[in-house]
Amino acid sequence: MKTYTTEQIRNVVLLGGTHSGKTTLAEALLFEGKVIERRGTIEAKNTVSDTTEVEQLYQRSIYSSLLYTEFMEHKLNIIDTPGSDDFIGGVISAFKIADVGVMVINAQQGIEVGTEIMARYAEQHHKPLIMAVNQLDHDKSSWDDTIDSLRNAYGNKVTLIQYPVGHGASFNAFIDVLKMKMYRFKDDNGTREELPIPDEEMERATELQKILIEIAAEHDEALMELFFDKGVLSEDEVRQGLRIGLANRQIMPVFCLSAKKDIGTKRLMEFIINVAPSPDKSRDFKTVKDEIVPCDANGAPSIFVFKTMMEQHLGEVSYFRVMSGKITEGIDLTNAVNGNKERLTILYAVAGKKREKLTEMIAGDIGCTVKLKSAKTNQTLNGNGKEWQFLPIQFPPSKFRTAIKAKTDKDDEKLSEILNRAHAEDPTIVVEYSKELKQIILSGQGEHHINILKWYLTNMHKIEVDLFPPRIPYRETITKIAGADYRHKKQSGGAGQFGEVHLLIEPYVEGAPENNRFKVNGRELVLNLKGKEEYPLEWGGKLIYYNCIVGGAIDARFMPAILKGIMEKMEEGPLTGSYARDIKVYVYDGKMHTVDSNEISFKLAGRNAFKEAFKKAGPKIMEPIYNVEVMVPGDAMGDVMSDLQNRRAIIGGMSSEKGFEILNARVPLAEMNKYSTALSSLTSGRATFSMTFAEYQQVPAEVQEKLLAAYEAQEKDE
Repeated sequence: MKTYTTEQIRNVVLLGGTHSGKTTLAEALLFEGKVIERRGTIEAKNTVSDTTEVEQLYQRSIYSSLLYTEFMEHKLNIIDTPGSDDFIGGVISAFKIADVGVMVINAQQGIEVGTEIMARYAEQHHKPLIMAVNQLDHDKSSWDDTIDSLRNAYGNKVTLIQYPVGHGASFNAFIDVLKMKMYRFKDDNGTREELPIPDEEMERATELQKILIEIAAEHDEALMELFFDKGVLSEDEVRQGLRIGLANRQIMPVFCLSAKKDIGTKRLMEFIINVAPSPDKSRDFKTVKDEIVPCDANGAPSIFVFKTMMEQHLGEVSYFRVMSGKITEGIDLTNAVNGNKERLTILYAVAGKKREKLTEMIAGDIGCTVKLKSAKTNQTLNGNGKEWQFLPIQFPPSKFRTAIKAKTDKDDEKLSEILNRAHAEDPTIVVEYSKELKQIILSGQGEHHINILKWYLTNMHKIEVDLFPPRIPYRETITKIAGADYRHKKQSGGAGQFGEVHLLIEPYVEGAPENNRFKVNGRELVLNLKGKEEYPLEWGGKLIYYNCIVGGAIDARFMPAILKGIMEKMEEGPLTGSYARDIKVYVYDGKMHTVDSNEISFKLAGRNAFKEAFKKAGPKIMEPIYNVEVMVPGDAMGDVMSDLQNRRAIIGGMSSEKGFEILNARVPLAEMNKYSTALSSLTSGRATFSMTFAEYQQVPAEVQEKLLAAYEAQEKDE
């Protein structure tokens, strides 16, 4: 393959809902560029994009695929992405390195759930969009209904470049109002003929051309003046205006397609080459230090790794975009994150499993290399002494949590290794071993997302696993003052054990004044606060430990042992075994024995005295509360709100945004199990949500009773 300059490169991400035809369009794009000799199909399981067994099984894209094609002396790098929100990670990483999106619309359905979701993400990432109305050859297709749905969603941004002649099975031609030609297709392999616009279509085509010229003129003052002077613009002048409007996301050009019959593919490619921004005209990238790095072929060499995958015969494959300069085969670069040197021993242009070896790549190009020592997704490699570290891809937070365990203990180590590799390949899969919950917690974008991973574990790695609801990280605390004393005494033959501890506990409240006067069981106590130690707890909250011993009742050398016993019980709370927090402890009296007292005696005495006092101090279980934001179509608002209220949600407010209602609520984590699945069912997949931790709050009394009963039953079983 020849070396393409930055100006000759276009980086395109294919977007759209499931079954909109993205993968079929990708086949046509590669066929027209002669990268493949024949087009594969989803049904035949031989497409360039969907090469994994699980994708062929489900007949849908699950992973993003990097492809390329060559056309009109240009190289188009194409990322074919999944249509389901469960696999949004591949879309988000593609947005980082692509410069324009092609939104594939199913002409049978118009705007779908996937279209809405992908368009929102495109807006967040400031990506210009070209609309490709696909499947116009289907009997149930409707151009007019599709355009109406586009205009309802995106208003005046919708800009017709083409419209079809005929529809359904008879669709074989369209009018292009930018070129003012009719294109008719002779077969299913993209063979086209350019024809004059028929007389019966001329009036409509002329009217649409006039609208197109006016739209193009709006985006450039010089063009506007020229349009006022001449009343018309040339084809190149219209392209100039469209180029500005597209780059600024002020227009969404619309094209006609039948990817299955390769109708319209070449014109779409021509438009991308002539109008869509090249990498140097798209945008500059920022570093974590807020530096601006232009996409300059003459700059220092730098690449950004946006994806890593393990392949059976190649090992780890690193996919990257050349951010600046030129890289060559064998170049040495430095990892900006860890300082490690990396040699790019080989460079490839990628079309699925097909790889074309390259000797060099220029700023803006996208490719892959293999067997880097330590470079991972979101890392930058630089040459010429540069220390650029580009802003990382921000993946959306998880929406689905589950606990996972191998059915047989011998698979535990292998399971851990595979899960960590899965996270490296797909950062939206999050793996955490919770010491607190004593579980491996697996998080992802939805239940289907996690089930695909389970399929891989079972079918590819032969590991049987169980998925079950994760335990909830409750907290325990107290609401009033209480005291207790405990004597630990043990005698068996030689040296015995003896330690006695008297203590008080009370709730810790941030900013509250210190107190040394207490009334416990009708008795007044005035304590001498000799020493105070404050311990911020890693699980949140604090423990304040006071030494109030007078007269040498307990030797100072035993105070740390008492604290250790208390801390052990804080780590395994008396109510449910959850972490305890926000407690003040006053050790004010006790007894010791000159021979039998030792550290273990006082540790056990302190632990048990704390446990008894805790149960008298109005103990409460606290649960994690999350801020939940749901973006939902208005017609499903009532069902969604009712479901949230059944989950003990407190509705905080509502607002509107581009045809969607935004619902804010505070919901206990314990009630959010499988919420993504339930929300999808309630709204036919049209709603999305996000959740972030807010705070801990006391559980209602009836919930606490259930938790206590469950813990008591569990302890009896054990």
